[in-house]
Amino acid sequence: MFKKILIANRGEIACRVIKTARKMGIQTVAVYSEADKDARHVELADEAVLLGPAPSRESYLVADKIIAACKATGAEALHPGYGFLSENEDFAKRCEEEGIVFIGPKHYSIAAMGDKIASKKLAGEAQVSTIPGHNQPILSPEEAVGIAQKIGYPVMIKASAGGGGKGLRVAYNDKECFEGFSSCRNEARNSFGDDRVFMEKYVQEPRHIEIQILGDSHGNVVYLHERECSIQRRHQKVIEEAPSPFISDATRKAMGEQAVALAKAVKYQSAGTVEFVVGKDQDFYFLEMNTRLQVEHPVTECITGLDLVEQMIRVAAGEKLGFKQEDIKKEGWAIECRINAEDPFRNFLPSTGRLVKYQPPTANLEQGTETLQGPAYAGGHFGGVRVDTGVYEGGEIPMFYDSMIAKLIVHGSDRNDAIAKMRAALNAFVIRGINSNIPFQAALLAHPKFVSGQFNTGFIAEHYSQGFRAEDVPHDDPMFLVALAAFIRRKARTRAAAMSGQLPGHEVSYMDHPVVVVLGAEGQNSYHETRLGAYDPDTGSLEVAVGHKTYHIQSQTGLGEILVTGTVNGQPFSAQVERGMAKKPLALRIAHNGTAIDAMVLLPRAAELHKLMPYKAPPDLSKFLLSPMPGLLVDVAVKVGQKVLAGEKLAVIEAMKMENILVATQDCVVKEVRAQRGESLSVDQAIIAFE
Repeated sequence: MFKKILIANRGEIACRVIKTARKMGIQTVAVYSEADKDARHVELADEAVLLGPAPSRESYLVADKIIAACKATGAEALHPGYGFLSENEDFAKRCEEEGIVFIGPKHYSIAAMGDKIASKKLAGEAQVSTIPGHNQPILSPEEAVGIAQKIGYPVMIKASAGGGGKGLRVAYNDKECFEGFSSCRNEARNSFGDDRVFMEKYVQEPRHIEIQILGDSHGNVVYLHERECSIQRRHQKVIEEAPSPFISDATRKAMGEQAVALAKAVKYQSAGTVEFVVGKDQDFYFLEMNTRLQVEHPVTECITGLDLVEQMIRVAAGEKLGFKQEDIKKEGWAIECRINAEDPFRNFLPSTGRLVKYQPPTANLEQGTETLQGPAYAGGHFGGVRVDTGVYEGGEIPMFYDSMIAKLIVHGSDRNDAIAKMRAALNAFVIRGINSNIPFQAALLAHPKFVSGQFNTGFIAEHYSQGFRAEDVPHDDPMFLVALAAFIRRKARTRAAAMSGQLPGHEVSYMDHPVVVVLGAEGQNSYHETRLGAYDPDTGSLEVAVGHKTYHIQSQTGLGEILVTGTVNGQPFSAQVERGMAKKPLALRIAHNGTAIDAMVLLPRAAELHKLMPYKAPPDLSKFLLSPMPGLLVDVAVKVGQKVLAGEKLAVIEAMKMENILVATQDCVVKEVRAQRGESLSVDQAIIAFE
């Protein structure tokens, strides 16, 4: 077995590999860019080597620097993680030539299956049913439009070296094809150093289901069941689960055997994933093979009890697989939510900056779940909550890399149990300083179509076609949030009344009388009268009546803590509470199950006077193009005096390896360009002013 390995990656996957290596008694070497000098994976590793500047093409994509780091530290083997150089056949071959064991498939397997174009050709030669498309590199946007017209819209434009949603576009007409090809090629060049692009027919209403395979150097290959990856936004996976709620045992077996046959055809060794598009009648078509570890591998680990990273290391060291196909178990149900640094209420634009608060779910969550940090495998013990992350409280989310903050994984006895555990875990996940997609994840988990398992890859586009709004997360008991606001305020007043040194005759007192909870934005308030029972400071208990409903709330969480846990009417809950949000110093922000409210708790007379307060409308910013995110201004497509039609491109901002095109929402004339190409923009910075 190896004594020392180098992880040629960053973030959560680097931390993930380090944890397993440490469990196996193997020393680790981290590599990092200047932007990652204080990153968590650097701290966890036994050694760390600086590669270069922040852009990945000058650091994590430079093979010479990574090979040199291996030699300088004496690392015998290298784990590439996913992304960056993980599916680069030249890099894998270079490692072999330099005497460094590549913890992954051999370079010839990557060449045959890792390249999207080559894999489709091989699958066709093997009489495997594939989706119609153009399997040669496309050289220009004009050629792309011509090919798309022959195939028939919609088409999928896809980078050969793509992955993780990068270098991928769906086009429904000539204009989208022309622009999508250019953006796809640019993203692929920046992220993977390979700008080859091909095209295929976009199959509407498909399921995206993948088979995890594992092979060794002795000719043994097994499949570890399937993962359901159909919940996607812009072709980036959002929620993954294992097994799939859709396919039958017979289909599972057929897909698994086909995946194994393909892997054996290229003498595959290591972990890999064969992806299929599955029709409504469970007819399936080979899509591609990812010759690396997948982001969503933890759900497979949960239901099988296997550590895939450990298996990759053992296979690379020449060991045989320690099990056969009939030994692979399938216990319970696992779900993974990708927690990303993005604002779902602003069209999921990237959110970078400092993690002021970062508290992953811990013990005593709803439903009695427990936290299993790092590589934790259920082994039949359901109820596990696992957090794979590469960040920490106080750390930075840089603009140069992927937007993922963490992967939140739960393991339940069945699908309904897993969904309940995931909703509880999301409630207890505290992230402040940047925005995250947690409210969106909560909405997806509560959607009836998701709960019933009746969805496909078009689910998000169909149900959130106009973007994501706060009203898209209906709470199943909104008055509970009102009652919780009254409870928190009553608890605060009790503490204030107990403070010593108060001026005689002016002490803080709090009688058990009605209060009014005011909800909503300025000018759109609603008023809810509540009746309070006697508060018991010893047990933290209070009875709150809202309308015809009564809530007995008990919580001993300290005031000032964001995460509030306790029981309501005997049932456990986790919610997040803060004061002074939304520019309202007296308001409480209450968040639970993806729903957030701003509540002021007032005495009845104060509530009457509040209704008479004048409303000041916010300034009109409709004549400005504001930067919706921090990022690099790559292009300004207009000039002063130019007439612009609705839908035309105004500017392009690059953030987290993604190009974001800003378009005009209405016809206008450019009055002033306030930002220049190459400028680093902050949120809401003015780029263009209109007449």
